[in-house]
Amino acid sequence: MNRNLGLILYPLAILLMIASAGCMTRQAQAEEKVTKMRVYIGTYTGKTSQGIYMMDMDTSTGELSKPVLAGKYESPSFLAIHPSGKYLYAVSETAKKNEGGKLSGDVAAFAISATDGTLTFLNQQKSGGAHPCHITVDAAGKVAYLANYTGGNIESLTIGDDGKLSMPVALIDHAGEKGPDKGRQDAAHAHSINPDPTGKYVITADLGLDRLFAYATDGKGGMTLVGPAAVLAPGNGPRHVSFHPTLKVAYCINELSSSITVLGYETDASKMQEKQTVGTLPAGLKVNNSTAEVLVHLSGKFVYGSNRGHDSIAVYTVDPKSGELTMQATVPCGGKTPRNFCIDPSGKFLLVAHQDSDSVLVFKINEVTGMLEATANKVEVGKPVCIRFYSVAKK
Repeated sequence: MNRNLGLILYPLAILLMIASAGCMTRQAQAEEKVTKMRVYIGTYTGKTSQGIYMMDMDTSTGELSKPVLAGKYESPSFLAIHPSGKYLYAVSETAKKNEGGKLSGDVAAFAISATDGTLTFLNQQKSGGAHPCHITVDAAGKVAYLANYTGGNIESLTIGDDGKLSMPVALIDHAGEKGPDKGRQDAAHAHSINPDPTGKYVITADLGLDRLFAYATDGKGGMTLVGPAAVLAPGNGPRHVSFHPTLKVAYCINELSSSITVLGYETDASKMQEKQTVGTLPAGLKVNNSTAEVLVHLSGKFVYGSNRGHDSIAVYTVDPKSGELTMQATVPCGGKTPRNFCIDPSGKFLLVAHQDSDSVLVFKINEVTGMLEATANKVEVGKPVCIRFYSVAKK
């Protein structure tokens, strides 16, 4: 080789090696970020909890970091994260007299720190009823929807460009025939409110009236009652609803009857028909039990429901054509009172919040059968009642 040419090429080779090493480092860092998910936990506050907690989860192993306080707030029992990833919203499931003498709770907006995930309080509004228990945000990030359990009503609040919540734009009281359970169905009890897959409607489950109500939305907080999307058998006590990702099917978990109702619809979720109702407990078992959460796996192949009392997660396979369910098993949840659970975005892990044993446990999901396998990944946090995943990598 020409000596002068070698003198030129040698530094160039060194530069290429350095650049290549830099690319590999950046790639490794990117891969590291992808495997890291932040998890926010809503709680009931008291001696063991001060508000909203956060931890990290390694999505390759399911390993959890120790939960730390992200932001103080009174009994943030349900959380919703803004589509932008910049804000988090939480209900305060309380009942206090407002200026008009009416009982109400609160709902708050927080900014999420881009550096460490901690929460900065932005503002708070009074809810239109007591014990707000469920909150969702529309896909556009413009409207928050709220269900008030004791108030028996639902409401909408617009979200500003700064993430703050407006005063309620719409507040609607539920009305209808009460269910037969005098202890739990003494009045309307709105328990959840979810946008349907089209974004044109919100569907709310009312435990006290055994109904799912459908409201047309205008994207600005307006809600117009379309009618009962479904009327369930008396005494079911519908609580939460989860939509199938591809089929025109919704799954409603019934708190009082320990069952899940499969509901189909032809055009949109404003008109549903009952296809099937299945139990969440082993056949013939008599136990003091109530249900809480229902979720469809991201693949659409499996459905899960939580049993409080039996302290288990019911596992179902989904018929790929009809959406109907076949129970596979009830898996011990590893704690007391599985109030809420959440599936990570990879679909590999399911995290369960044990309200009465102050812990969160990670289960590994069998991608073929949907069955759950408890892992050694368990952390302590006081009165956990809601779990929400937040992708660190894409923010």
